[in-house]
Amino acid sequence: ISILLNEFNQLIRPLVDKTIDSCKAALKDAGLTQKDIDEVVMVGGSTRVPLVKQSVKDFFKKELHDKLNPDEVVALGAAVQADILAGNNKDFLLLDITPLSLGIETMGGLMDVLIPRNSKIPSKAGRQYTTQKDGQPSMRISVFQGERDLVKDNRRLAEFNLAGIPGMPAGLPKVEVSFLINADGILSVHAKELRSGVEQSIEVKPQYGLTDDEVEKMLMDSITHAQQDIKVRSLIETQTEAEQIIDTTEGFLKKNNQYLEPDEIENTRALVSDLRHVISSGDKDIIHSKIEALNEYTRPFAERVMDIAVSSAVKGRKI
Repeated sequence: ISILLNEFNQLIRPLVDKTIDSCKAALKDAGLTQKDIDEVVMVGGSTRVPLVKQSVKDFFKKELHDKLNPDEVVALGAAVQADILAGNNKDFLLLDITPLSLGIETMGGLMDVLIPRNSKIPSKAGRQYTTQKDGQPSMRISVFQGERDLVKDNRRLAEFNLAGIPGMPAGLPKVEVSFLINADGILSVHAKELRSGVEQSIEVKPQYGLTDDEVEKMLMDSITHAQQDIKVRSLIETQTEAEQIIDTTEGFLKKNNQYLEPDEIENTRALVSDLRHVISSGDKDIIHSKIEALNEYTRPFAERVMDIAVSSAVKGRKI
């Protein structure tokens, strides 16, 4: 079969453009520009193609380092890395990175990232969480890997229960979850309730069983669904806020009904009912408006009850 050069270039142009897009993404992730790159080494047999060479040269605006055999470059690089890891070559420092973000599942099935992708290894990060229910005795720690906002679209790595949390009102326990990736790529997840000292931990290797193609697919999916994911996250966060406000309001009515007027109790329950009915509507703005309506109505007598509680606490005392 014979083909003209122009025809060949037209056929491979989409693949070459895709490669340049990858170069742009790599520079963006690293926080660099073309001017920060000292050498561009051509790797792989397809880099012998004139269009590939010219496109890469035009993008980086510098001469290419193509004197090495492109079929052997990876092997040569592996040999250099082996020499460094063996301790024979101390002139270079090699830093590995995490290819995908690591985080845990939070209320509503959302992904809360603790270690973003492209973080240098070793790396450590931590964040505090709390309970959602009064007297909650345990907390499930589910570890995920990926770039999507919902954990169902990411890869589950591990899961464990932090049990033995003393009975406390919702929001009072302080659970610190910390991630540590060591130089071997092993992820240690540690959870500790700071008030009681109850703790639990687990180890996992994030990259085990994950191919380069799967990593690339997860990254591309996050880009393709970015706009949709933002909308879904926003809706779930609003729904979660609504559910928490309903629980708080109902608890408040039960505990302080003796300080409230009958019409205040009745109207508050009606507003709670309205909010509960729109949670499943899927309309973030409507849910938010009902949250605001409930907050605005309950604020005056919530402040009144607070004043009564403060007055009762300081009664007979000199301040």
